[in-house]
Amino acid sequence: MIDQETVSWGSEAKSLLRLGAPLMVNNLAVAGMQFADAVMAGQLGARELAAVAVGGSFWFLGFVFCLGILMAISPIVSRHFGAKNYALIGRYTRQGIYLALIMGVLLTLLGQFAAAPLMESFGIDSEFRELTVGYTRAIMFGAPGILIFLALRFTTEGIGRTRPIMYASLFALVCNVFLNYVLMFGHFGAPAMGAVGCGYASAITMWLLMLVLAIYMIASSHYRPFHIFTRMAPPRLAVFKEIIYLGVPISVTITAEAGLFSAVAILMGTRGSEITAAHQIAINFSSTLFMIPLALSSATTIKVGQLLGSGNFRRARVSGGIGIVMCAAFMTCSAIFLLVFRDAVVGLYTKDAAVNGIAISLLLMAAIFQIADGVQIGAAGALRGYKDTAVPMAINIFAFWVLAFPLAYLATITYRAPPNYTWAGFVVGLAVAATLLTVRYIRLSREAH
Repeated sequence: MIDQETVSWGSEAKSLLRLGAPLMVNNLAVAGMQFADAVMAGQLGARELAAVAVGGSFWFLGFVFCLGILMAISPIVSRHFGAKNYALIGRYTRQGIYLALIMGVLLTLLGQFAAAPLMESFGIDSEFRELTVGYTRAIMFGAPGILIFLALRFTTEGIGRTRPIMYASLFALVCNVFLNYVLMFGHFGAPAMGAVGCGYASAITMWLLMLVLAIYMIASSHYRPFHIFTRMAPPRLAVFKEIIYLGVPISVTITAEAGLFSAVAILMGTRGSEITAAHQIAINFSSTLFMIPLALSSATTIKVGQLLGSGNFRRARVSGGIGIVMCAAFMTCSAIFLLVFRDAVVGLYTKDAAVNGIAISLLLMAAIFQIADGVQIGAAGALRGYKDTAVPMAINIFAFWVLAFPLAYLATITYRAPPNYTWAGFVVGLAVAATLLTVRYIRLSREAH
């Protein structure tokens, strides 16, 4: 019995890695784009880096909310794939594309008309406010493209084909760096647009990313049984409602965490360009490390959903538990890496002595919360496989907005404390979320088993 359990855990871990490895490359490619944006903006100066940091936070809040809704496609498709309901997969994909287009257009319009008044109302430092508005408006033009890409991505994830996502994202990484080079610094006859050029480069890359994946899915025989593009139908309100019903709690859940980080970046924007730039460096690099457990979390959702769809409840529970353990193990390694190499990491971004010192202290705080961050994202992914979204939403709202954000606000605005005190709020929120989500998974998977 012990040997059988060992083989079972080992095989499930290998299965998750096979499914998750392309998603890791995809997420690292996405993080590579953010890394390139930060490093290349940093070469232009603290103002440009601060503008990309704050503008990126405004964009990211809207993007993550839409991302969460579209993430519902993955567990829905994985369940139908496990049950061999292929015709329904095409239906949900088509309706997901329609929904993505609607949300993308609304997000673009929001960016054009709301960026300037929002920056002013939040008290963003006038030293780089105009640059921030320009960057935000530029990047928002990519919203429809990236959201349609997500609808396609979560479909191909749900059926367990993750390699196309990896290849598309690697292509996008190369495009993004090249377009940054051209539009930020004014090469090949283009004007040097600085931070605004960075926004336009990202927007163009988002559309290219969508086109590459769409063309692949149209041409590949692997997707023909689902009739995604051969049975075009008008928007169906009932399907929209189902996706939104499952997706809104996911959206609120991930927006609660991502929103906390973005909100703190906006708070930092009231403290001047040096603190804002240092915060961007620390958050950018720690977010890059987070891409690995984020991919494992997605793989866990897919695997658990497929196993539940096929009626294999025991393996589903084991896969979810292994996913959580693997996420925690990687983040333990990344915490050790940050403790040892944080000086060298900051040196990649800036030579500014003031920014350098602040960023190093923030990476120390990042190392402290890494493990909790891994546990909570792993547990959230496992719970999504069970289509459990309402309770995780409540947990994240409590951990990040009832506990973490007030602490960060007090440290940043009320007491004007050093930035590492602000980041202590992250530590509290992530630790509470990790504990409560893990307990929720243990109870729910035991009941289903």
